[in-house]
Amino acid sequence: MAHPLDHLPILRMNGAGNEILVLDLRGSDHALAPQEARAIANAPGLRFDQLMALHRPRRLGDDAYMRIYNIDGSLSAACGNGTRCVAYALAREGKDALRLETEAGLIETRRQADMVFTVDMGRPRLGWREIPLARAVEDTREVALDPPVAGAPARFSAVSMGNPHAVFFVDDATQIDLETLGPRIERHPLFPERVNVSFAQMLARDDILLRVWERGTGATKACGSAACATLVAAARSGIGERAARLRLPGGDLTIEWRTDDHVLMTGPVEFEFETRLDPQIFQGALA
Repeated sequence: MAHPLDHLPILRMNGAGNEILVLDLRGSDHALAPQEARAIANAPGLRFDQLMALHRPRRLGDDAYMRIYNIDGSLSAACGNGTRCVAYALAREGKDALRLETEAGLIETRRQADMVFTVDMGRPRLGWREIPLARAVEDTREVALDPPVAGAPARFSAVSMGNPHAVFFVDDATQIDLETLGPRIERHPLFPERVNVSFAQMLARDDILLRVWERGTGATKACGSAACATLVAAARSGIGERAARLRLPGGDLTIEWRTDDHVLMTGPVEFEFETRLDPQIFQGALA
């Protein structure tokens, strides 16, 4: 029996080093199951940080409905770097401005240059229930990591950009043991939906060095929503401006928290290749 994904075209890209796949399912009623996303990730050359699956728009005026998968098959509500890659993919159809529906809400994109796109990531969510945290806190700008994690800072700033983020401001982000602390904090009991973990070093009020552990993915070269959350956290804490350069291992992003409360992310994308999904990928998924 043929699998509905057999031979479908898929794009491999990166957004500031974030490994992205774009799969266009607008001509199909199929929705990826977690095991199918994991099967694609295990195929030669198709490992990803996020897989962006496009579906037919559910509302008049939108260009697509978008589901975002992490490498473990779990769903994410937001991925700024992946959204820029989607913007590039649809720009090939002549669309320089997009409206994309996600579980986090409406996201709008605009092409700024040939391979540079801006994504409106919407408004940050700052209440403890919205993020969410497992218990009430008076001020999400400074939350105690309780119970403590050995080697981790004692306090963090909590922000949701459609997905939950814990931002730790540190003196030297390069000295953080990300591979050890990231998974421990991701699954800390304070975060009922797990959390994206960021370690940020303020080089200047408008210049931030950032390393990120993404929930469901692990250490990544870039995370657009984490860059947005970090900018918001720095501005709320009074240690940063509302616009800044965020330096990630894969490249730089420009983040602006506008006075209308929307967070804009601008950065590059890179096209790597386009291929078709080999039917052998899904033989196990049919079992």
